[in-house]
Amino acid sequence: MPVTIAYARAIDGIQAPLVTIETHLANGLPAFQIVGLPEAAVRESRDRVRAAIQTSGFEFPRRRITVNLAPADLPKGGGRFDLGIALGILAASQQIPAARLAQHEFLGELGLDGQIRPVGGTLTAGLAAADAKRILVVSPEDGTEAALASRAQVRIADHLGTVCAALAGREPLGVATPPRPAPPTTPDLADVRGQHQARRALEIAAAGGHHLLMVGPPGSGKSMLAARIPGILPPMDEDEALATAAIHSLRGSQHLRGDWRARPFRSPHHTASGVALVGGGSTPQPGEISLAHQGVLFLDELTEFDRSVLDVLREPLETGVIHISRAARQAEFPASFQLVGAMNPCPQGFDCDLAERCECTPEQRARHRKRLSAPLLDRIDLAIEVPRIPPADLAADAAPTEDSATVATRVARARKVQHDRQGTLNRSLQGKGLEHHAALSRPDRELLDRAAERFRLSARSYHRVLRVARSIADLNEAETIATQHLTEALSYRALDHWRTQ
Repeated sequence: MPVTIAYARAIDGIQAPLVTIETHLANGLPAFQIVGLPEAAVRESRDRVRAAIQTSGFEFPRRRITVNLAPADLPKGGGRFDLGIALGILAASQQIPAARLAQHEFLGELGLDGQIRPVGGTLTAGLAAADAKRILVVSPEDGTEAALASRAQVRIADHLGTVCAALAGREPLGVATPPRPAPPTTPDLADVRGQHQARRALEIAAAGGHHLLMVGPPGSGKSMLAARIPGILPPMDEDEALATAAIHSLRGSQHLRGDWRARPFRSPHHTASGVALVGGGSTPQPGEISLAHQGVLFLDELTEFDRSVLDVLREPLETGVIHISRAARQAEFPASFQLVGAMNPCPQGFDCDLAERCECTPEQRARHRKRLSAPLLDRIDLAIEVPRIPPADLAADAAPTEDSATVATRVARARKVQHDRQGTLNRSLQGKGLEHHAALSRPDRELLDRAAERFRLSARSYHRVLRVARSIADLNEAETIATQHLTEALSYRALDHWRTQ
């Protein structure tokens, strides 16, 4: 009896590797065996597939059935292979034509009545199937997600019998459609009164993709400012949006979202663990830093996070990816996010207004600051103080401030300059590129050297000052970094004086 072949896709981190479902029927005592490193849920598919075939009006072969999921060294979990296994058995027993199986890939868990249930993670499968020039067949729920990939051919079916009828040429499968686009819901920067320095820092951070830390008493508007950063960032292009949506689909949170092109904004609670932030688990899953890919990760009450939890961010802040290794599984997830942190200046918090009315002792303030490690602070480009807002700025007749659309126009223009000049954001400038595009005059170089000595800047902080100065120059439409750009960049190192105290 010849071997029948069908195709499916597994999940391996952000990838969707091809799984070949080989089905062989042989003479002998009836048996049904699945090989190829299946996990428990895959082994249990034998009973689901048998019942689904019988309740769909087909005959389950009373033969020795061997199903091989290749490659054998790739772990396979969940019920996503049920549909492919059932079709392979029906094709091997000549109840449906086998010729058209090669043109399709199948993903779906089968109910005992033959219903096809969603399995999630189908966006990456749709992209991979498109590259392989095959049609992906999934449930209607999964089809909405997979159809986000415009180049993919995605067909939907809600029952095993429907797929069999289509393969037999009796009726076509439905075409999956992506969710209807939703209008943006990002709050507007015009709602923020006062805080002119903080607004300026937000604009610079958005222009160059820089990490930002805001220090101020409760109620000064730190969280309000952070929530408005996505509204001044330019929209993602299709490749960026698909990469971000694919990560969310692995966590099951991307179904039917119409705002999938909006930049993500993640704000985990300060009780979050290190695994919750960077990802993990026996089967590696993306964490908050990957869910914030191409967007903003906002950590409010930064000093309330466990120090060891914050320190796990140090590597992905530099590399833009996170490698998760477990005994049996390894995975790599993208994590190119913009970190925005907010914290109180001292442990007392409420009565403290930066330098005014603080009853904390110097020792208490020092312990509070040391909850953030120096290597983590080194990776933050801008650190600003956000003072309490004067009542005059809160009055109804206070002068209006710029809205997000106005600021976003300047940010988009600055980012275009960076991509045209160096192909990347200023945040990612390294080595020769940094030396060339962020060159300083001799007097400005001496000024920066003196500041580095005064505040004991590390080499990493030194280079971050240059990157911020380059972003300020781009916002001002200047070809080179001038003294005023450099001095403004140095003014955003408000926390470097902690090292000198």
